[in-house]
Amino acid sequence: MAQVLEFKLPDLGEGLTEAEIVRWLVGVGDVVAVDQPVVEVETAKAMVEVPCPYGGVVTARYGEEGTELPVGAPLLTVAVGGTGEPEAAAPRPSEETASAVSSEQSGNVLVGYGTAEPAARRRRVRHGSPAVAAKAAPAAVPAPGPAAAPVPVAVGAGGHEGPVPVISPLVRKLARDRGLDLREVRGSGPEGLILRADVELALTAVERAAAAPAPAPTAVPAVAAAAGERVPLRGVRGAVADKLSRSRTEIPDATCWVDADATELMAARAAMNAAGGPKISLLALLARICVHALARFPELNSTVDTAAREIVRLPAVHLGFAAQTPRGLVVPVVKDAGARTAESLTAEFARLTEAARESALTPADLTGGTFTLNNYGVFGVDGSTPIINHPEAAMLGVGRIIPKPWVHQGELAVRQVAQLSLTFDHRVCDGGTAGGFLRYVADCVEQPAVLLRTL
Repeated sequence: MAQVLEFKLPDLGEGLTEAEIVRWLVGVGDVVAVDQPVVEVETAKAMVEVPCPYGGVVTARYGEEGTELPVGAPLLTVAVGGTGEPEAAAPRPSEETASAVSSEQSGNVLVGYGTAEPAARRRRVRHGSPAVAAKAAPAAVPAPGPAAAPVPVAVGAGGHEGPVPVISPLVRKLARDRGLDLREVRGSGPEGLILRADVELALTAVERAAAAPAPAPTAVPAVAAAAGERVPLRGVRGAVADKLSRSRTEIPDATCWVDADATELMAARAAMNAAGGPKISLLALLARICVHALARFPELNSTVDTAAREIVRLPAVHLGFAAQTPRGLVVPVVKDAGARTAESLTAEFARLTEAARESALTPADLTGGTFTLNNYGVFGVDGSTPIINHPEAAMLGVGRIIPKPWVHQGELAVRQVAQLSLTFDHRVCDGGTAGGFLRYVADCVEQPAVLLRTL
């Protein structure tokens, strides 16, 4: 007789606690092999295909496309062994039963799915929850039962006619525990699907309404707030919001800037590209300058360990660069940028940029940065005061390079000028160090031959 194993959303690493189902790759009744990708999910970092560690027949899926699930929530069940016929009414196995079936389980260790014994389940605690237990036990997920009969209800503002469009059992439990009637919630998912963010938004509105003082009998009725579009802060947008908020909360940042004559740098790039061979990008040349500047001012290639009250200076430069994509702003990281040539940097920037546009970046491509280069000149702006990419200590911003009047060799001339700005963590260094770094970068931009001294 086949045993039915439950496959839960694994810990995808890098501190990720939830993911949104983008596309199912298998259906109920399909036969899956060990380590076969079964679902494509979107995390706050990237799009990821999740492989199933079990081989067998898919008997159930939990969550439709567009549903957001926390780590540890069930994704699907697989009938392992037996005749291969799916058993629709088979009960969900316990963790002990699942770990005991090693003959049909992947030998690869998926985070949260070892081949020896099951790892402890991680659970996220949201800030602002009404009750937080001192020791959070794993949340019990109810077994799937027959669908509830439609409950007729009069359609009101945001109400539903017929069955409530909710799929996730976690969303139903959250609403039930807080006394919220899901029939009065308007879903933001596909075809009105009610997501967890919709329930939390409705709960917040109820709490605010309850806390608001009642108007005096003679008071003029309050004007209802305009119903604007509400966009959940999740996925990439939510990750960016969390990281930037944390940066501004924790890091006492300061910014300094300088105008630099980039005429010679542009001429040097043109000469390099005219010589034949792979083309060199401007971003690669700026990256080379940053690497050499960080070698002179290592304080800026560091992070702050707030718990230990220590500055950790990092041995290698992993250079992040800001890239705008259809999914939002991401910061891919070029690993060991200091060991790369200008040609290698150009190729890696191109590879990561293309992967970002195709939503094919992995979590590893988006983490581990030690310093960020932000070329906001591509947006047609001259200057900016960028927010540091936490937990790094500094970010260099480069504005557009445009012709401007400039005093060159004692005479007024039209030169290619760009504004450079450096935002830095004032805990790791003072203005003298930051100014020295920025001045060295500007000198290299104005006179690329300065770099020859360090080669």
